[in-house]
Amino acid sequence: MADLINDPISGTSIPEPGKKSHPKRIRVVPDSLKKFRDITALAAAGGPPEKIAAQKKKGKLTARERISYLVDEGSFQEIGLLMESRCTDFGIKDKHIKGDGVVTGFARVNGRPIALFSEDFTQLGGSLGRTHADKIANIMDMALEARMPVIGILDSGGARIQEGVDSLDGYGEIFYRNTKSSGIIPQISVIVGPCAGGAVYSPALTDFVFMVKGISNMFVTGPEVVKAATGEEVDFETLGGSMTHASKSGVCHFVANSEPDCFRQLKELISFLPQSRYEAPPAHETKDPVDRKILLLEKLCEVDPRKPYRVHHIIWWLSDDHRFLEVHHDFAKNIVVGFMRLGGQTVGVVANNPAHMAGALDINASDKAARFIRFLNNFNIPILTLVDVPGYWPGVAQEHGGIIRHGAKLLYAYSEASVPKVTLVLRKAYGGAYIAMSSKFLHGDLNFSLPSAEIAVMGPRGAIEILYSRQIKEAKDEERDALRVKLAKEYSDKFASPYQTASTGSLDEVIEPATARPRLIEAFRFLSNKRRPGTHERTGNIPL
Repeated sequence: MADLINDPISGTSIPEPGKKSHPKRIRVVPDSLKKFRDITALAAAGGPPEKIAAQKKKGKLTARERISYLVDEGSFQEIGLLMESRCTDFGIKDKHIKGDGVVTGFARVNGRPIALFSEDFTQLGGSLGRTHADKIANIMDMALEARMPVIGILDSGGARIQEGVDSLDGYGEIFYRNTKSSGIIPQISVIVGPCAGGAVYSPALTDFVFMVKGISNMFVTGPEVVKAATGEEVDFETLGGSMTHASKSGVCHFVANSEPDCFRQLKELISFLPQSRYEAPPAHETKDPVDRKILLLEKLCEVDPRKPYRVHHIIWWLSDDHRFLEVHHDFAKNIVVGFMRLGGQTVGVVANNPAHMAGALDINASDKAARFIRFLNNFNIPILTLVDVPGYWPGVAQEHGGIIRHGAKLLYAYSEASVPKVTLVLRKAYGGAYIAMSSKFLHGDLNFSLPSAEIAVMGPRGAIEILYSRQIKEAKDEERDALRVKLAKEYSDKFASPYQTASTGSLDEVIEPATARPRLIEAFRFLSNKRRPGTHERTGNIPL
């Protein structure tokens, strides 16, 4: 056997030059490499075992487990693993806590690059110190420059008291970046633990917020402070739990039953979104026939305009493979917003829902729809509007609450939007609400109607009570109901007919109900080059 020499770099025994032999591998790990591996393994382990056990006892995942549930296997590239707090008070520096309570880096979700950070509650309660904030700010800066979505997984005790104003300044750095990135890259927040005080404003500035039942809480002031200040007694879940924010405040867009379910929903949402304002949303192949007929819409033409139904059924039948991802399911249920695909193309849906408040517009519905429309416009997603609206919801509370101011947001959002806008009037569209729901003169591109639709200043039954009040009053009791029916039909035929509306150009066409799906798909295809991504005026997705 040939003489062997040891390669000092690889640690492998190799033959002397000019001599042939199969090397015998003798693996020698250098001390520097061993030290590196020990340090990184300790840093990646997170907090002490007892803290991790406490996290598990609450039914919560660790920061790194959450990342593994979300991202493609083996794709996560960490940044800032070895960073430590610069705080010299209260012995924090002496603890040498690697990562400073947050994991940051890049990864892929369904093959597409994303940036993310995941707060680690097992390290100093996930509290935000200046290094913690610097890591988040750095990954946000890199995401903006690389034009990719950023996802924040929040599980934190809030500002780190030991670092004083430095921790508050850290929040300021993050809020500034949330605002600068708004409308340029998608920003998503996942609340999987406490989120209190100033920490809540970063999620509020992002585009979508996820929460998990039983473990997520958001509030500016906690139950004890509320009791001290107002005398009100309230628990964490009632004050700031997932369903509170999903149904009452509107802060939360998606609620999950568990953390794995939350990350499944998040991956589905990402599949609809472009990487940035400079890209079109991703297209997906579908075997669902473009020309599939929607017989349900023929039946809708026979339904009394006052009878409620869930507009979700219409959306499901129109969309590819009957798939629809609803946003804000539990908030302002009188209007439905979400994502669907038509002919493989991503489309945002805004639809009145007659099953709740008759589908009328109110303060919350206007805010909900307006912000969603602005998101769609920022990220090049076409808008489909399904209209079945009796008007604005009446009442003193609405007027005093600012329905005029809030309702104007919806008008502004539709008027501002320059993405393709296609509208279909399903049943009725009355008054100012007809105008607000992407009408032709808010520059809807293509406005269609079903044959049974009623489009007018107000409903026929209300209109005749004003226009023919004397005739109705003077009619005999036994003839009054028949007269109302007759006058309502005459009014409807003359003033509320879709054919009358189409004759003035306020509608582009009255369509065959069963062919609505292919008509809508073709409409969006014709409009596909209306605007090139990134050429539109830059506007942020300001919270409404």
